[in-house]
Amino acid sequence: MSNRYRNRSIKTNDTKLYKSLFDKRGVKKIQQYTTPKVFTLSTQQAINISFTEHVWKMGDRYYKLAHQYYGDSTYWWLIAWYNQKPTEADVELGDIVYIPHPFEKILGYYTSNMEG
Repeated sequence: MSNRYRNRSIKTNDTKLYKSLFDKRGVKKIQQYTTPKVFTLSTQQAINISFTEHVWKMGDRYYKLAHQYYGDSTYWWLIAWYNQKPTEADVELGDIVYIPHPFEKILGYYTSNMEG
């Protein structure tokens, strides 16, 4: 399985702006992942991808769609990335959500772009 955190570095945050939050948590600093690089498919890559249209309805979640279409709920983020809607809060009832496939190809494009 591809790890979406693989190419992200971990930074230490000890910014004074967050001092009250750190105090509440009883810590002096936190470690967090850096913001990921975002990319879109090239025209050539897009030509090689098909997709299924899914009408967003009550109760839908990215992880449920990933399980339904890919057989693995951990790839929910791939659907979110492809649709450029990072959370379910960005999707409204009746919106079309595109499920890219073949799964291996879209995952390969994502991974190769993150490595290169």
